[in-house]
This record gives sequence, C-alpha cells and structure tokens, in this order.
Amino acid sequence: MKNVILISAMAAALLCSCGGSNQKNAFDNPVLEIQGGSIQGITNADSTVLIYRGIPYATPPVGDLRWKKPQPVKAWTGVKVADTFGNASYQGPKNPNDGEYGTEFYPENPVYSEDCLYLNVWTPAGAPASGEKLPVAMWIHGGGYNVGWGYELPMDGEAWAKKGVILVTINYRVGMFGFMNHPLLTAEGGGHSGNYGLYDQIAALKWINDNISAFGGDPSNITVFGQSAGAGSVKNVVSSPLSKGMVARAIIQSGGGLGSGMPQITIPQEALDAPSKKYFDAAGYDTLEKLRGASFEELMAALPDWRSPESVRFGPHNDSEVLPEDFNVATMNGHIADIPYMMGHCGDDMPGMENGEKRFAQVRDSLSTNPVFLYLFNRPLPSDGRPSLKGSFHSSELWYVFGTLSRSWRPFTKGDYALSDEMVTCWTNFCKYGDPNGENGGNWKSAKGEECFVKEFKVVE
Repeated sequence: MKNVILISAMAAALLCSCGGSNQKNAFDNPVLEIQGGSIQGITNADSTVLIYRGIPYATPPVGDLRWKKPQPVKAWTGVKVADTFGNASYQGPKNPNDGEYGTEFYPENPVYSEDCLYLNVWTPAGAPASGEKLPVAMWIHGGGYNVGWGYELPMDGEAWAKKGVILVTINYRVGMFGFMNHPLLTAEGGGHSGNYGLYDQIAALKWINDNISAFGGDPSNITVFGQSAGAGSVKNVVSSPLSKGMVARAIIQSGGGLGSGMPQITIPQEALDAPSKKYFDAAGYDTLEKLRGASFEELMAALPDWRSPESVRFGPHNDSEVLPEDFNVATMNGHIADIPYMMGHCGDDMPGMENGEKRFAQVRDSLSTNPVFLYLFNRPLPSDGRPSLKGSFHSSELWYVFGTLSRSWRPFTKGDYALSDEMVTCWTNFCKYGDPNGENGGNWKSAKGEECFVKEFKVVE
C-alpha cells in the first residue's frame, strides 16, 4: 500500500513538474490569436526576443487579384509556426558580386513571388503574455519602388525589441505588380489604377493597428519609418486619408523634405496608362485575361529595357483616393499627419536633401506644435580593401539603425558599435516618446525657425 501511495505521489509530482514546464514554455512562446487564426513564433539565441516571420496580412494577390487592392487575409487551420520569412515581391534577381549594393546588402536572393504580402514581428519575450502596451515601429524598405524586401541583410528587430520597441517589417508589391497603370485596369478600378504597393503598405499598417495588441503592442503608438523609396512611402502614408489616425510618429531616412527626395508622379491617369497599353498591346496582351495570365518574365519582355528613356516607370502617383495631394502640397496645406517627425540623410547621399529637410521643419514649425528632429549620418563606412561603395553613401546608415553591424563584411570598430547603439537608442526613444533624446530631453534640439538644429552622427574613437 505504501508503495502504491509513493508511486502515485511520484507520478503526481512528475505531472506537476511537466505541467509547470509546459506553462513556462507557453509563457515564453505563447500561441497568439490574430486575424486569420492561431500563430506561434520562435525565440532568438538568448530567448529575450520572440520573432514571428512570414505572417500573412492579406490574401495572396494572385490570379484575378493581380493588380487589385489587397484583400483581407484568409483564415488557416491549426497553429501556424511563423519561422520562415515570406516571399519577396517579384523583381529582377540580384547579383551578390556586383561590387555595389549586391555586395553590400544582397548576399543571396530570396524566393520571388506574387504571393508576397507578409510581415515580420520582433517583440520582447514575455510581452504578449504580460498585457503590456509597448510602442511599435513599422519599417518600409526602399529600392526605388521596384526592388527590395522587408528582411534584407541589415534589417532585423532584435536590437529594437531589447530596447522595448516592437519592430514590424513588411513586404509589399513593387515594380510592375505594385504600380502598374493601364486603361483596362483604370476602367476596372473605377477611374484609377496603380498604387497597389501603397495600398499594401496601408493594409499592413491597418493589420498592425488591429492585431499588434496580441504581441504586447500599443496600437495607438505606431511609428512608420523607411529609407529611400521607403521614406517616400512614409511621406505617402502620412499624406493619405486612408491612414488617418493610425500613425503616431514618422521617421524619413534619405527621402528628402519639401521639394526633394522621392517625388510622387503627378501627371494625369490617362498619360500614365498610355505607355503600358502601347507595349502590351504590341505584344498581344490586349485583354485583362491575357495580362493576368502572363508570367512576370513574359510581361517584362514586352517592355523596353529599364535604362531606356522609353521604359515604363513604376511608382506611386497622385489620385483622388489613396493619395489626393503631393506630399509638398499636403505639407503646405497642413494636411499631413500632425505628429512628431524625424528626418535626415547621409553625408554622401543624393543631392539637395538638407535644404528640403530644413524647409520642411520650418513649415511644420509654423503650423504645428509637434517637433521635427533633423539628423546627418556622417560616418564613412570602413572597408577591407575590396571594391565597394565608399563613404557615408545612400543606405549606409541601415547597419547602424538596426544594430546589425556584425552581419556585415566590413571591419567595423568599437566606435562603430557605440555609434550604432546610440542610433538604435535615439530611434527607439523617438518611437517611445516622440523625442530621440528620451523622456527627459537632451542635446538633440528640435528644428525651429531659422535655427534648424541638425544632429550629426559620427564615430568618436
């Protein structure tokens, strides 16, 4: 009898032990309920960050949904384990040995597909189960609206999550599938075509607004930030009536200010439609059925080389729905989101950015009490002697902003790592407080009137 009692006690203890272990694991990596179903992430190396890769935020825009606005995500069964990044939007393959941006950022090509509307989330471990309301940042990648994806080599959210900010990176449709204008599509769309990639970005923002609380995030404190065409996209998002009330702060990196950077196309829809009709009609793609039935390669073969002056250009343009006003006009009219802004560029960046950023700060100062913080990234990147981009070139700050210097081939110094930590701190402080100094303020003054203070980021050895 004593033996039975002892065995029963041991079994009960074992069950309690197993149950406790399962509860701990469930707390560390809980199953979350979001739009579409149940999801579970993975943890980083030291188990301080939960990572969710490849979460669908819309139905795959394939088949009849090619060149249509993103549709709500379809439900799945069971628990989706989010351990793999989603496909990148269709685009030309990258050469990792091209000596320029391929060497810098594209060591390998991801899977390219029209099925590309996925996002990724990094959140502090424990945040989903704690009921916290952490600040959130949504990253929009650059690439001239024609290339790129949300998990390029420098882009990672671990350093941000460790500083208490949930980072979300997104894929959106680029190039032909993201910004195609055509009279048949315009007729089908009620007078508009193109801007599908911009609709994707706003759909991702709405998804974050609706779902991020499950990850421990605060839907009322979302910062949208991006670089190059991603910065141009941020300009579009803060100008769009479709994102009204969903953005709390914005960071514009190498996207210029007023009259500079990544402009929208402002010519009429009919003029945008004509070139694609000309080339696709000549190739026999003269119906929507044929256009939607052709492959990416077949459609691209019908167009002139992208370097040709006759080539069809793919990018966002003004229309009466998603982008009624150019960013410059919207800023002057006081129609952009009335929020804090952070804006800057690199020392060897595209020309003309500094003056445009200062003009933006001056106009905002005259219209709003919300601050604008300006910066200059002025660290020439170290090299190991290989042919590569030199100086503080366009996009060079990305390694620092995401805290991913260890992923680069470059011989970064202790000073570089210190600079990166400073920048991650400033960027996450801005997400938390609307002030890159932090909640108690500091030396980075907002740009006001003629003064327009500019914070310089450089290595101090």
